[in-house]
Amino acid sequence: MAVGQSVRERTERVEREILSDRATLAAGSKGRDREEAPHPLRTAFQRDRDRLVHAKAFRRLKHKTQVFVSPEGDHYRVRLTHTLEVSQIARTVARALRLNEDLTEAIALGHDLGHTPFGHLGEQALSPFLGRPFRHSEQSLRIVEVLENEGRGLNLSWEVRDGILNHTWSMPMPATQEGQAVRFSDRIAYVNHDVDDAIRAGVLSAGDIPLEVRRVLGDTHSRRIDTLVTDLVEQSEDRDELALSPPILEALDRFRDFMFERVYLRAEAQQEQQKAIALVTSLFAYYLEHPEAVPAEDMRTPGDLATHVADYIAGMTDRFALRTYERLFLPRSWMV
Repeated sequence: MAVGQSVRERTERVEREILSDRATLAAGSKGRDREEAPHPLRTAFQRDRDRLVHAKAFRRLKHKTQVFVSPEGDHYRVRLTHTLEVSQIARTVARALRLNEDLTEAIALGHDLGHTPFGHLGEQALSPFLGRPFRHSEQSLRIVEVLENEGRGLNLSWEVRDGILNHTWSMPMPATQEGQAVRFSDRIAYVNHDVDDAIRAGVLSAGDIPLEVRRVLGDTHSRRIDTLVTDLVEQSEDRDELALSPPILEALDRFRDFMFERVYLRAEAQQEQQKAIALVTSLFAYYLEHPEAVPAEDMRTPGDLATHVADYIAGMTDRFALRTYERLFLPRSWMV
């Protein structure tokens, strides 16, 4: 190491030497809302990754639903395992395209922090109270900017926050290719691991996957992911935006449509799903009527009462929401 050069500076020099011209260099970050002195060992994006791993919201992901509400069995995905799978896929893409892996990983680790208990069902329950759609990507951004660290947020780099906010396909394309890698990896991960869980649960068999999807993407979990990741890398070389080839993207869209029809919106799950929505709705109505029951730390942040209640409920794990509902509305169960 050169005299006077820190480990961080050496890492930043290596990034300049080996990463693609389209990669986002840590030394070139647009910075943080609150300026901080550089760390001697870690780049800005490495520090962001570490802050996310240590965040309370990240730890709560291990008890938040991915698809199946309160699944019986140890091998079903939850938000935490989904996040790790997205991170793995996105880092593979980033390495192949010589993008910044630290930035990619940080975005992946933070992208789903804002999910409510019971997944998208919780979002449906919160939206009417807020007078606007509750979007988990916006809540993820609110967590890292405001709610974590006793209201001070994590003070992450602009590029990480942009990737977190815009990882969903209903939002604008992320400004960095690292954020785009996470956006594609999120969809690649969830359609593949959700069908895997659906097969394990007996909701589907492998043969139910549409023939055209199996023909284009592959007939096993690993082959489909490999096909999608390989195509994404091949199609994105020397391009300003990441992309899949038309036949692969069409197959992925067909796969996703199939999952909505046969798994996410299946008639057999409607009763359980309505119970989850009713539970979250009841909790929200209760806390609107009893704001003193909302923890003080959730009342100190910017926003009106409905926003504070949404922050509190969205931060609940599935099991905490269930226990809270039982305590508030089924008190006898707590006396047995």
